[in-house]
Amino acid sequence: MPFVHQRTIHFADTDAAGVVYFANYLSFCHEAYEESLAAAGIELRSFFSDNGIVIPISKSSADYLRPLACGDKISIAVKPAALSDDSYRIDYEITRLAVEGAPAKRAAIVRTEHVCIRSDDRARVALPPALAAWVARHGAAA
Repeated sequence: MPFVHQRTIHFADTDAAGVVYFANYLSFCHEAYEESLAAAGIELRSFFSDNGIVIPISKSSADYLRPLACGDKISIAVKPAALSDDSYRIDYEITRLAVEGAPAKRAAIVRTEHVCIRSDDRARVALPPALAAWVARHGAAA
């Protein structure tokens, strides 16, 4: 089952045209990713520290379906899926929530791919058990 994070679009998220700056969609997704990990009991300070293993994003893509503006309420569904024993992807669905007669509308679809590597020689290693469990718990079909 996907993890869902909600947030409000703030003025600082927008550009001169008054809509969310395209790169901020990735920031929203990473925020939801962090919240999902924390909700699963993964301690973020150690997860994002170099403890001999790092898990960088190796690929990202985004489809922008409709603009978001300051004050919009959104939800971000986080759906990880294993790619191999040392990598996974996360599919995100950003939805502008319904307000005053306007229905909820999907605003963007984002995907990131992550690979687990040793920090010293960059060799691939299996996902740590807690992370593999998080992928399995919230995962989507690959």
